[in-house]
Amino acid sequence: MQADTALEAFQHIDVARMSPSVGAEIHGIDLSQPLKDEQFQDIRAALGLFGVIFLRDQDISPADQLRFAKSFGDININRFFHPVEGYPEIANVQRQPDERGATGWYWHTDHSYDQVPAMGSVFAAREIPPVGGDTLFAGMTAAYDALSEGLKQVLEGLEAWHADTVCPEVADPRIGAEFNDRLPGLETAGVRAKHPVVIRHPISGRKVLYVNSGFTEGIDGWNRAESKALLDYLFDHATQPQFTYRHRWREGDVAFWDNRATWHCALDDCFGYKRVLHRITIEGEPLRAARAD
Repeated sequence: MQADTALEAFQHIDVARMSPSVGAEIHGIDLSQPLKDEQFQDIRAALGLFGVIFLRDQDISPADQLRFAKSFGDININRFFHPVEGYPEIANVQRQPDERGATGWYWHTDHSYDQVPAMGSVFAAREIPPVGGDTLFAGMTAAYDALSEGLKQVLEGLEAWHADTVCPEVADPRIGAEFNDRLPGLETAGVRAKHPVVIRHPISGRKVLYVNSGFTEGIDGWNRAESKALLDYLFDHATQPQFTYRHRWREGDVAFWDNRATWHCALDDCFGYKRVLHRITIEGEPLRAARAD
């Protein structure tokens, strides 16, 4: 069997791929303890390479989760979710057994509608259904790489508008009514930002497709029909099985995904069960366009 040379670069953590295109598990790290500098550097590199990383069987407190997240940047206080009691930096992503609909059941990347989008999200699995409640991830580096050279040239000269009013919870009042209790900040929606359609990832240096069906409103300078045709193609392309990974949560999981390099989608298949995850959002940096070389 051919060796995975990408994994040989990690000297201070054990890494195992979860799929060819996106996702990796990291072993040998106890997040109840502060990270060593060399562990931090390897975890950051793994995030840039794989887009989303998972650490299983972590017995951590909210304070431990917050310390881990803060090692990667400042915290973005989420305005949509209820906070965890005593921890305003941690959003309580919770679904009660009788509640319909999963928050974020469509493909999206968090905070793309902000002028400076979030760098990443750190989730801790607190209460997980016995069945259902999985999350899908898609890798936007692999999705970009698989595009034709002609389409890459077109995309690298484009910018797109992103808005928090595009998502179904805001765009459709009937859907939004199902989420009013879980997402009290929906009434604050109305933020827009323009970003390059293809960015240069600040960690990996690779080109990444930066649009998503949850928040991308349209291509700057194109009419609605033109935008829809291109974006629908990109959305279908990027969610092909070869670019995705399905994560089955276990209590004690910590997931850390890079919002600039991945999409995610919560499967709406655990009605009748409670599901609780604690989310911390890490501030990012201005996106840099990736022009044709």
